[in-house]
Amino acid sequence: MEPALLILTLGALVFAAHWFAEIFSKKRIPDVLLLMLIGIIIGPILKVVDAEKLSSMGNVFGQLTLVILLFESGTELSFKTLADSIKDTVKLTFVNFLFTFAAVGLFSWLVLGMNPGISFMLGAALGGSSSAVAIPLVKQISIGEKSKTILILESAFSAILCIVVTLAIFESYKYGEIRVGVIFGQVFSSFLLASLIGVIGSIFWSMVLDKVRTINNSIFTTPAFVFIIYGINELLGYSGIISALAFGIGLANMDAIHDKWLKKFSDRKPTLLNPTERTLFSELVFLMKTFFFVYVGISIKFDSLISLLIGLGISFLMIILRIYVVRISLPSGIKGINNKDRAFLSMMIPRGLAAAVLATMISQSQLAGSERVSNIVFSVIFFTIIFTSLLVPLLEKSEKFRKL
Repeated sequence: MEPALLILTLGALVFAAHWFAEIFSKKRIPDVLLLMLIGIIIGPILKVVDAEKLSSMGNVFGQLTLVILLFESGTELSFKTLADSIKDTVKLTFVNFLFTFAAVGLFSWLVLGMNPGISFMLGAALGGSSSAVAIPLVKQISIGEKSKTILILESAFSAILCIVVTLAIFESYKYGEIRVGVIFGQVFSSFLLASLIGVIGSIFWSMVLDKVRTINNSIFTTPAFVFIIYGINELLGYSGIISALAFGIGLANMDAIHDKWLKKFSDRKPTLLNPTERTLFSELVFLMKTFFFVYVGISIKFDSLISLLIGLGISFLMIILRIYVVRISLPSGIKGINNKDRAFLSMMIPRGLAAAVLATMISQSQLAGSERVSNIVFSVIFFTIIFTSLLVPLLEKSEKFRKL
């Protein structure tokens, strides 16, 4: 694309994103869906942008989007809300992953005739929801704080399960050995150590933030430090996105951390984020979300009708599964979650970046039968985002649909 046209397009997208957000607030037509449709038009339909040339840069940008998104979400979570939500989040995350993993794996193996190893890798890759889709929608709908927290945490936790289990099956498939203990050990250590590094990072940053603010043009130093925390965890083999979430949670609750643990070592009050910094993070999330969903639309592949139909079938299967998953893991009567919230939780099935990256890895592995995985996963991403984007506003408008 010509530089002048590219700059014009970027400017137009930012204006369009603000307009779409206004449309969502008034008409409940999801802005993420409209942004994705723009990507489809300039990508697969008009071929103004080549998805193949964007793939490596797009993956990096997608990771940056997740980091900022989860960090900003973490800054809005209190320890009390976390304590109320963590048990139900873990239950929902594991039940949802296991149901999806088993159902998609068996469907791909027994119905589609795919290799069993590839089938269950596909099931693992599609086992968790997308933070980049779920979090923006969660912030725009009227559900309880506990339900919002569950959806935010579920999208982060499930990403770890998807990555670790898919890679474990991948290695087992290559070397002919399945080690269940190693899989659970990796999940536990990745979550625990990433969280610990994130919280320690937040304590350190709260202690030096006052001095950092004396430097000229320092407002972007906090996002930069989030990237450093993310990178350190990924290089150590832990979950960078969990560390970014824990870093945000730590900063949001630094007064409580100081009063409970740090006060005995130091009387110095930690520095908290100010309103200007919070506004910056919110704007960053909005901007990165805009370009991320356009990129998702550009990356959708329509060159295989069979893969599209398979993706549509798997997406319908996920909707049905999700309803039963929510009924099993979050039965009626749980404090802080009413039937309206449970209806919204039942429709949150979007898949996104983690599934796309894992599918690309599987397809490029040259394992027997792996060549179909990428097209199927991109189709599932496309349909699950559409279904979630349309069903969630419908739930808000129609009480009959919520009851159904």
